[in-house]
Amino acid sequence: MFTGIVEELGEIVAKDDLSDSARFTVRGPLVTSDAGHGDSIAVNGVCLTVVDVVDNTSFTADVMKETLDRSSLGALNVGSVVNLERAAALNSRLGGHLVQGHVDGTGRILSRTPSEHWEIVRVALPDPIARYVVEKGSITVDGISLTVSSLGVDDSGDYFEVSLIPTTLELTNLGRAKVGDPVNLEVDVIAKYVERLQLRG
Repeated sequence: MFTGIVEELGEIVAKDDLSDSARFTVRGPLVTSDAGHGDSIAVNGVCLTVVDVVDNTSFTADVMKETLDRSSLGALNVGSVVNLERAAALNSRLGGHLVQGHVDGTGRILSRTPSEHWEIVRVALPDPIARYVVEKGSITVDGISLTVSSLGVDDSGDYFEVSLIPTTLELTNLGRAKVGDPVNLEVDVIAKYVERLQLRG
């Protein structure tokens, strides 16, 4: 379980393509400092399991084909900048919201509108998960806990917008993301549980 508060910007330093998976080596000195084999670290919002720790600055993780297909991790290459977060401790503050690290779908950045003190980012919202997203609700974008500032529909389909403060722009990869870039999306798990209960009602 995570909180969606990015601890560190990391970098993909190696990517080994295997027959049905890939092994990533990710540099992130902070999140690696107390990591060990089997620990969970979210990479762009995807919960990955540490296989090995390299020089106390990097870790390796295996990513299966399903994860590569369902998330934007398959598009990562050496040099890609990624958001990193260690699993939450039970005695820590919940600064964001409950995040599982299980990506529900991918969107793409449709536009960026800068303002004096923040920036509005519009993201395409895939139809299968659009019903779970509400204005002023929580959504995770590339592992970042954000508040939905508005919802809408245009010629390409549903979209949502988030308003990013300077800290988010500086300390996460959304500050570098370009129009057209894919992003991992995880909706608030509570919405999915409520729907399930109603269907079985």
